[in-house]
Amino acid sequence: MDGHAILDFKSSLPAASMNLANRPHDDPDHALAPSDARGLLHFALALALSAGGALLATLDNGWAWSAGQLLLALGLTLWFVLLHECGHRNLFRSRWLNRAAGVVAAFMALIPWTAWRQVHAYHHVWTGWQDRDLTTMALVPRPVARYERWIINGAWRTGLPLFSLLYRVQNFWNTPRLSRHFTPALMRRIRVENLAFLLAYAALLAWFGPGDALGLVGGGLLLSLAFQDLLLVSQHTHMPTRRAGGERVAPFSNMEQQANTRSLRLPRWLSWLLLHVDAHELHHMHVRVPGYRLRALKQDAPNEVHWWTWLRAAKSLSGVDFMFGARERTGMLL
Repeated sequence: MDGHAILDFKSSLPAASMNLANRPHDDPDHALAPSDARGLLHFALALALSAGGALLATLDNGWAWSAGQLLLALGLTLWFVLLHECGHRNLFRSRWLNRAAGVVAAFMALIPWTAWRQVHAYHHVWTGWQDRDLTTMALVPRPVARYERWIINGAWRTGLPLFSLLYRVQNFWNTPRLSRHFTPALMRRIRVENLAFLLAYAALLAWFGPGDALGLVGGGLLLSLAFQDLLLVSQHTHMPTRRAGGERVAPFSNMEQQANTRSLRLPRWLSWLLLHVDAHELHHMHVRVPGYRLRALKQDAPNEVHWWTWLRAAKSLSGVDFMFGARERTGMLL
């Protein structure tokens, strides 16, 4: 596929990668179809967690502030998941609801909407080809400079959310990089939208003041990004992958992408709240099934691992070895 093509979830995935997971959108009575009521429930939960957390953070009480930051962390993580679902048009049945909610979720997740949809579509086309997937290109094995090694290993050891921040900056805010993969017309739209988001963030900071804004949401944002760090790197990092090396290659089908994907098994309540974002193998195999329906598939996920088992194994490696190392060399096969 031409790297400059404008990608779209409904029309641009290769025919070979499409499967019966398209049927829920075609048949609103299908058991796996998106539900506006279910989508509104999760959207309302994100609003409630965020508003409740912010309200508690305004109280002159340390315990209330701490509880508020925990609620905010859950809410901000849920906004990221809702952005993902809306990008696939899976949260609601109607397109306009997915778009409207997606823009709100994108703003809350610190990721611009149009850039997200395009880059994430690109990801679903090229999963398994490390040097073709925009979200994994940076992890192609290479010599790592001493300062990079110090930063990566330090962040991995301490849990500071380096990787979720780099994920945002490199994949959605770095417009010079994106311009190498998308058309000029699309890039104009991305630049305008990114600028609008930045101006809105700046206006909010000016309104509240940087110090008050940090006190209000800083703890929750840090916790959310730290959790997203683990969630993001758990999905495809340190999994089997191939590299095209500049050759023309065909994308892997949805079902074939399962081999390059890892699923975590989160606590049931958290998995439900986050629309089963931990069922990542099922998501790649059935991209048009809403996250809140994925567990109904009753399908095996061979690479699923308990979150704590995976975390202990991953953290036993250095950050550089986990991010850039080969499974065969490190011995971590989870």
